[in-house]
Amino acid sequence: MSAVDYRVQGAIALITLNHPPVNSLNLELRQALGKAIQDCESNPAIRAGIIIGSEKAFSGGADIKEFGTEKSVTTPRLRDIIDSLDRAQKPIVAAIGGFALGGGLELALACHYRVVRPGTRIALPEITLGLIPGGGGTVRLPRLLPVERATDMILSGAPIPVAEAHTLGLVDAVIEADLLAGAIGFAEELIASGKGRRRARDMQPRIGDAKAFFEGRRAELRKTARGRIAPLANLDAIEAAVHGTPEEGQDFATSTFLKLVAGTESKALRYSFFSEREAARIPDIPADIA
Repeated sequence: MSAVDYRVQGAIALITLNHPPVNSLNLELRQALGKAIQDCESNPAIRAGIIIGSEKAFSGGADIKEFGTEKSVTTPRLRDIIDSLDRAQKPIVAAIGGFALGGGLELALACHYRVVRPGTRIALPEITLGLIPGGGGTVRLPRLLPVERATDMILSGAPIPVAEAHTLGLVDAVIEADLLAGAIGFAEELIASGKGRRRARDMQPRIGDAKAFFEGRRAELRKTARGRIAPLANLDAIEAAVHGTPEEGQDFATSTFLKLVAGTESKALRYSFFSEREAARIPDIPADIA
């Protein structure tokens, strides 16, 4: 069974992530997803695409077990999938239910529109594993949310309430009933209105005095980080994305992620994560990979 189900309904490509229990973005799923996006783009009869997971999980992010292995650097990486969405000429809608965490949220941020079920957990928790979002989260989130709110999300790793995400523009619609049916209706409206893609990377960050903001947050972190590397690294990546081009911000995030994933802080936190999960028999909810 493929990790991604692909079918066409009218003028819409339905791309369903099918890798239980949490649709982790391992190599198998990335390969299948990359092909599905390519099939959507190459079919002239298709006018829009939808990426959806299960009712319980859009995606929990990358498979932590691939970290440091050949699979983690085998194409397509998450960044390659996101680049393919950036190049896509047809609007792609992320239909999010259950949770979108880490790389799962970064995949949704790279889509052109987002619809979500009430109660969905939307978060970038990489900091809890001593990492930063390596798949574009530090680039796109501060362009979809006010920079101050995006920074709070990334530095805390905590989810944003769905209602707030909708009000601030992170998601475009809240679907109270069937998620897939609502996403199809949303995509059909896009087609009927002639709306094309709308890339988060093309938006301008919303912030007042950026210099004062980053100086203030950095001073706070130096007092509260207690020797941890990841908090300041996350802030540095957000600042690089706000001041630089999307490409510069992503390059900085990728290089920083690779340094952190090889460092002792993240290795220790990941070891603790696996130990606690095994002791409690908790299903793996992985974090993002570049």
